[in-house]
Amino acid sequence: MNIIIVDDDVLVSGALKTILEANEDITVSAVGTDGKDAISLYQKHHPDILLLDIRMKEMNGLEASEIILKEFPEAKILLLTTFSDDEYIVKAIKLGAKGYLLKQDYTSLLPALRAVHSGQTVFGNEIAAKIPHVIQNTEAFDYSAYEISERELEIIRLIADGLSNKEIASELFLSEGTVRNYLSTILDKLNLRDRTQLAVFYYQH
Repeated sequence: MNIIIVDDDVLVSGALKTILEANEDITVSAVGTDGKDAISLYQKHHPDILLLDIRMKEMNGLEASEIILKEFPEAKILLLTTFSDDEYIVKAIKLGAKGYLLKQDYTSLLPALRAVHSGQTVFGNEIAAKIPHVIQNTEAFDYSAYEISERELEIIRLIADGLSNKEIASELFLSEGTVRNYLSTILDKLNLRDRTQLAVFYYQH
């Protein structure tokens, strides 16, 4: 797993590099100090995961994430910060970041990186608890206009509740493959990219 670390605190990035490279399957390809570094280093190294601070001088992590994801929609960006501002959380989700962890929750970093590498989206416990409250609900949304069936809407609700495909399959007595097929169909119908955007869409509507 190739990682790039971008944090304006060189002590933090140095410590993270040491901790992560203690694992044989992890290589830190490069280290940067601001959003501009994040963009140029991503373009150069194409890492498996970009571990990115949010508040930095010159260009912050969210601004860099937006630029990187426009050029590389498949980029896996894990935001690591000391701030749990509601505005940051909402923007990170809408941008398509694969995770948002607080630096204080450092014990979750390695499992989070492995989860993101395997295709999952990860939010620290404190962040996950805030998501339903920071995303504003609007008027009732007509899912039928998008040809969303009752079963598909049920799956959307379970995804929004944070259940994995395996957990949804168990809850609805379906196979994981069937759940994956449903999810793919739902994303196509709503023109969304991944399950994180789907959860945001559900809470918004």
